[in-house]
Amino acid sequence: MDLNGSVAVITGASKGIGRAIALTLAKHGVTVVLAARSTELLSMVHKEIAETGGKSVSIPTDVTSENSVRNLAIETLKLFGRIDILINNAGVGIFSNIVDMKTEDYEAMMNVNLKGVFLSSRAFIPTMIKQRRGEIINIASLAGKNSFAGGSVYSATKWGLIGFARSLMLEVRDHNIRVVTISPGSVNTHFSDKELSESQIIQPEDVAETVLFALTMPNRVNVSEIDIRPTIKPR
Repeated sequence: MDLNGSVAVITGASKGIGRAIALTLAKHGVTVVLAARSTELLSMVHKEIAETGGKSVSIPTDVTSENSVRNLAIETLKLFGRIDILINNAGVGIFSNIVDMKTEDYEAMMNVNLKGVFLSSRAFIPTMIKQRRGEIINIASLAGKNSFAGGSVYSATKWGLIGFARSLMLEVRDHNIRVVTISPGSVNTHFSDKELSESQIIQPEDVAETVLFALTMPNRVNVSEIDIRPTIKPR
């Protein structure tokens, strides 16, 4: 797939993995629609992309709000008339034993990590079906395949995301829409253990390059799931 001239919507684009994906795709000629709640942080990413010669627009979005996501789709189509790539990256992680977990923390993770993916996918798939072409990439986590104490709710959302994506892939594949789920281990963002050295831990740019790999596979190939782990197990 030639990415030059494509339009990509990235949720959670204001920092971390989302920012890295936005910068990487923009360098390859993709016009990037930056979606996140923070107008200030989105402006900073937009400026970074412009400084490298890339193209982007920012649309402040709350992925847990149906109206906000609908506005994101309307504005994107108004500006570009198409949507080639949707990166469902927005996510939140709050780690605690169940007995100490606040109900609002449970709801926050469920709403962002699952409902947000549902709303965003539903908003853009009709246009992809009309185009007979589209790419949906979901950023999950190895926590969606491996359990750990203190991560019950977070892991549940990522298990759910993987299950959602597997079924969605079967729904849309005959419309020439590819669905890819990328599951990184600990990444050097606000989620990670700060004691790990940068030589041991996955970087946001590593995830961005994996997204690029999936997108540039031949159209006949759908790399439906990719796991990312450090080469050497961090100690």
